[in-house]
Amino acid sequence: MTPSPQPRSPQKYLDQIDPAILASFNAQQLAATYSMLDAAIGKPSPKLIDLRLSIDLIFSRFYLVLFVGKDRRQSARLHQTKGMTKVANQAAVIMLLLSLNLAISAFIILTAYLMKSAIGIDLFPSTLQEIVQYPIDLKR
Repeated sequence: MTPSPQPRSPQKYLDQIDPAILASFNAQQLAATYSMLDAAIGKPSPKLIDLRLSIDLIFSRFYLVLFVGKDRRQSARLHQTKGMTKVANQAAVIMLLLSLNLAISAFIILTAYLMKSAIGIDLFPSTLQEIVQYPIDLKR
């Protein structure tokens, strides 16, 4: 098992500086550098859901990460989606939600059917041929 990475801290980055250069800083420069690094390092926000999965396939390994929590990012973005890209993104979200709904519904129906069969409940006591009677003779 691989060790978990150490949390990022200003001291971790200051320790990577050559000791001779670090010794040349006066107390004021060191404090300013430390506070600048502390402000630059992102602080993790608490998450309602933190799901991390790795999927091993024969030819490759994939990972899936799902975080759900309050959005504390800056609202101003460098690049805003506009026009056709925004419409395509919304269409993709709708398709993904519909696909997820279909998959969950199919899973629920299959589970209910398998539970019904395991219990021994028979919804249709006769066969389909007995239920549907043909009005014409097919042997002609």
